[in-house]
Amino acid sequence: MKPVTYCGIVCMIFLATAPCSKAGEKSKSPDSENAQQLWKQIAPFFEPAAEFKGDLGNYESPLKFYDGRPVRTPEDWQARRQEILKTWHQKMGAWPPVNERPQVEYLKQKERGDITQYTVRFDIAPGHPNTGYLLIPKGAKPDHSTPAVLVVYYEPETGVGLKGENRDFALQLAKRGFVTFSVGHDYSLYYPNREHAEIQPLSALAYGAANAFHVLANRNEVDPDRIGIVGHSYGGKWAMFASCLYDKFACAAWSDGGIVFDETRPSVNYWEPWYLGYAGPDFRKRGLPTKENPRTGLYKDLIKEGHDLHELHALMAPRPFLVSGGAEDRPKQWRALNHTIAVNRFLGYENRVAMTNRKDHAPNPQSNEQMYQFFEYWLKHNPIKSN
Repeated sequence: MKPVTYCGIVCMIFLATAPCSKAGEKSKSPDSENAQQLWKQIAPFFEPAAEFKGDLGNYESPLKFYDGRPVRTPEDWQARRQEILKTWHQKMGAWPPVNERPQVEYLKQKERGDITQYTVRFDIAPGHPNTGYLLIPKGAKPDHSTPAVLVVYYEPETGVGLKGENRDFALQLAKRGFVTFSVGHDYSLYYPNREHAEIQPLSALAYGAANAFHVLANRNEVDPDRIGIVGHSYGGKWAMFASCLYDKFACAAWSDGGIVFDETRPSVNYWEPWYLGYAGPDFRKRGLPTKENPRTGLYKDLIKEGHDLHELHALMAPRPFLVSGGAEDRPKQWRALNHTIAVNRFLGYENRVAMTNRKDHAPNPQSNEQMYQFFEYWLKHNPIKSN
């Protein structure tokens, strides 16, 4: 990982959270006032629940190498970060090269009020064409200045408001001035095919999101340094793996996907073969792991070796992320998130890890508004260009 990538993000975050800078004292622009108002609204999300503040649970610290050596310097952290990335990629399967110049075929154009919706096709993986919806607000200028968000789910129609309820993240963010791209998995989860998948499906999805990132980054309206990612449930897992494994995403929101392994919750089902339990085309019976229906594939090895997903969370540091928690991601997940807070503090940063909570799994207008405010603060109302 090139340090310059972090430098761009680090500089952005410092400026975005320095309301008392000398420049700000001289005169407050409307944009800075908007940022301050937004921060007042979202700041509580970055504070761990009192019951779990400082509680690290039983998770192994990401600030220790796998051989037990402590991370003592920023250089150590870069080495440790590479160790986590290398280990997980080796276990999940190596990605093909990310296509930074994907060919995009524009199939249809539709005006939706102040938004132009394009139906587009691109290769989300080599030899796997994917159709999605690209939304361009009327006010977006061809000067690479507009922030953007990739929206991932089972299929792209939900993200643009053609299916479901309270899941139209791409449409609602476009109404707020973001360029958005809604994609689904209409290529096979199993790359290159179901019979001989070379990558665990969740990692294959993350790779697909990395390619989709560049569909946005190559638009002349979009600032490639200000692209986030969001998804709910299945899409929450997808967005989490994509943002953790591909550090060009400036920030991320993960909606109730289950952010750590939990075999007490049937819906936190990383053991399934379409996530991390792939072990060939003959799938285990769906459901919780039992003696009669045991773990399979990589998931079995990860549990045996003591790995958990907080290792991936740590790869986000110092990029900000929000867990929009529901039935599966309850306040107790602060125990895992506290480890990424510790990594950020080691690097000299606060307020990079946020969580909101609702009762139900399904998103609702309030939880969605919280996510949209998160993206507006980190992508829209703050200077984020690298020096």
